[in-house]
Amino acid sequence: MGQLGSSGTGSGDLVPLDATSNSLFPAFKVHGGGEGEEEEETVVMVHWGMLQLFISFFVSTDLQTKIDQLMQQSKSLVITGHSVGATTASLTVLWLLCRLKSTFSSPPVLCITFGSPLLGNESLTNAILRERWGGRFCHIVSNYDIMPRLLFAPLLSVTHQLHFLLQFWHLSMASQTSQCPVLALTEQDINGFFGTILSSVEVTARTEEGSGSGMKSFWPFGSYLFCSEEGAICMDNETCVVKMLHLMLLSGSPSRSIEDHLRYGNYVSKLSFQFLTRRNFMTREISESNYEASVSLALQSSGTHGQEPVSTLAKDCLITARRVGRAPNINSANLAIRLSKIVPFRAEIEWYKACCDKSDDQMGYYDSFKRRGASKRESRVNMNRIKLGSFWDDVIHMLERNELPHDFHRRAKWINASLFYRLLVEPLDIAEYYRLGLHHSKGHYLLHGRERRFEISDRWWREREGADKQETHKRSKFASLTQDSCFWARVEEAWDWLDDVRRETDHGKLEFLLQRIRNFEMYAAKLIETKEVSEDVIAKNSTYSLCIEKWRTLQSSLRQEHQDSSLALN
Repeated sequence: MGQLGSSGTGSGDLVPLDATSNSLFPAFKVHGGGEGEEEEETVVMVHWGMLQLFISFFVSTDLQTKIDQLMQQSKSLVITGHSVGATTASLTVLWLLCRLKSTFSSPPVLCITFGSPLLGNESLTNAILRERWGGRFCHIVSNYDIMPRLLFAPLLSVTHQLHFLLQFWHLSMASQTSQCPVLALTEQDINGFFGTILSSVEVTARTEEGSGSGMKSFWPFGSYLFCSEEGAICMDNETCVVKMLHLMLLSGSPSRSIEDHLRYGNYVSKLSFQFLTRRNFMTREISESNYEASVSLALQSSGTHGQEPVSTLAKDCLITARRVGRAPNINSANLAIRLSKIVPFRAEIEWYKACCDKSDDQMGYYDSFKRRGASKRESRVNMNRIKLGSFWDDVIHMLERNELPHDFHRRAKWINASLFYRLLVEPLDIAEYYRLGLHHSKGHYLLHGRERRFEISDRWWREREGADKQETHKRSKFASLTQDSCFWARVEEAWDWLDDVRRETDHGKLEFLLQRIRNFEMYAAKLIETKEVSEDVIAKNSTYSLCIEKWRTLQSSLRQEHQDSSLALN
């Protein structure tokens, strides 16, 4: 427990996770090229002492080997921890989720903490939400326990009290007898400590949502289960969690805030009993409204009922949390309506593709759009391309702001819709990229031009349920859409490699280029053999057909040069 409060303020203990964790958390690596303060606000930060505790635990216990053994033997994995040990549990699960990110058949992982102090800043919370990992963490907090509120406060002013308090908690948990150790603090010290924490939590709770103040200070993540003698309530909106942390502590007392940190066993036993016996928590008449009844029940379970003005403020917080909690499903329903309204845009592009594939110029879908003129038809298709991209950008933006259900990206409807969009429209985006010559200024599309919406759609498809067990069926005819949405970007790169071969004089670099071209040739041939491409790929005047023709000519030329060189030597 001595890892807490190593510097003057709680926020002063925050350090960048990526830069100080030996690359154990690659999912939290900072991307992007922002400058100054804007870049600093994107940095995921955690408590220095807690991170060092986890790294020490990771190294000394051979954690990776033990986790691997458990995962081979288990259908699911639950990692728990109490107090400062709870932060080690959270970091263990974050490390494991990072490690399993590209594994499709791994067992579910859940972290349950009891009385955990805060771990990191708001950027950590946002990063967890972006990865859709918020539902993997359940933090159980008793209504008066001061530990989960501790790091909202500047700890320099309470270092003396904190030292003895941590020692008291440690000895109490380590004691094998029913006799508790003595807390070496005066009543005045305890009251002052409680007042400092309470006022600090209040200041944070009053901070308006979205102000960004949490970027450089501690902030909650995951779901919170607040326990009291009357029951429990669950929240996953961080702003409401902070407000409830304040209101529940406000209804407590200095001595109870210390004792509650050691009473989680009692709370869990009581909740289990209440659940099994289906006890009715309500002590007064239930409102006719189901909504009002649920709010009243939650208020009763929070332990703040009847304690004015805390009760009224807690009720407002519960109503806000409920409204925010319902918003993701409402947003998802509205998106479904918007999706139905953009179907005509998609259908018009499909019609355009069919016309291009049947055209007498034999260029196909990709090249017809890339070499298009100023016709009204192509302009409409381009506008539809932009509208569809805008829609999917909105979907990704809402998902990353936690405005959609946690399992949105795993729903078959949206996975399939994003796949069809990607296969249909990304070839047009690639065509536009090379049509405008952006590869000359930015670099090739795959590394420098691909939009995040396509990358995320790709990931949804790879990580879909049952992806690793999917059986591939042999096609009897060519696919309606090329199954590699980046195929044309690979063709464009191969075209440039062919040009580079003619200019290259270094033998090693020349051989490297030729090998890359051969690899592409084999890859494309495999796709065509298995009919994983659309017919526009093998159109007579498509970029792919011309590229292969150019490659054949180059091979013939290189063979001739080699023969001439051999004759000259003889």
